Amino acid sequence: MRSLRRAVRSRLPALLPLVSLLPGLAAPAAWAQPPPALPPLVAGSSLGAGWQVANLPEQKPPATRYGAEGVQGRNALRLEARASYGNLLHAWPGGPAPARLQWAWRVAQPNPGTDLRGKPGDDVAAKVCLSFDLPLAQVPFGERTLLRLARSRTGQNLPAATLCWVWGGMEAAGSFIDNAFSRRVRYVVLRTAAEAGGAWFEENRDIAADFRRAFGDEWPASQPGLPALAAVLVGADADNTGGQSVAHIADLRWAP
Repeated sequence: MRSLRRAVRSRLPALLPLVSLLPGLAAPAAWAQPPPALPPLVAGSSLGAGWQVANLPEQKPPATRYGAEGVQGRNALRLEARASYGNLLHAWPGGPAPARLQWAWRVAQPNPGTDLRGKPGDDVAAKVCLSFDLPLAQVPFGERTLLRLARSRTGQNLPAATLCWVWGGMEAAGSFIDNAFSRRVRYVVLRTAAEAGGAWFEENRDIAADFRRAFGDEWPASQPGLPALAAVLVGADADNTGGQSVAHIADLRWAP
């Protein structure tokens, strides 16, 4: 039991911020009309309404800084990580995920220590994530047990599956990587440190295709649709490397 408690503690940092502001996870349902639009990340000089900072309970590292900044003609969210941790989260009102997600992003200052293949380098200059209410029956027994213990310990319905598109470091672009602390979070590396020269990049992702590739061992092609969407979040962190990074995200929206 002591080893189980240690395992739960080691995985909580990857899971807790994803739902610290969520009222609960919803059951899947079909949209009778187009899904709600995502609120803007920024509005003028402030964070957009509907987005809230989500940190760890009793967090020891400083919080990642989020703010509005005009960059090359775009009103963007600035993400500044300095040995810090924290996410910006929008709770989804329930129902399935739309088909595609698009955004623009840039990294002005990469974190040279980023290497998502291990815990010491598990920091990103920028990420865009979706959390899903994957049924526990789909989760392998050992991880299911740890997740249940984590839910019991925190009193929160921690999500069983979170997909993150990340701006990585030394990994190959196009890589699918399990989070080093918990397989409940899985990464798609879209950009690397080699592309972190301050230029904007546009992304447009097929949510179902990426989810099935990342979580295909737990959500095979025979399963219809996707699990219910619980939250959308963006973030940056540098607590594991102790490094620094600066990035921007703009124009985050659902795409047809």
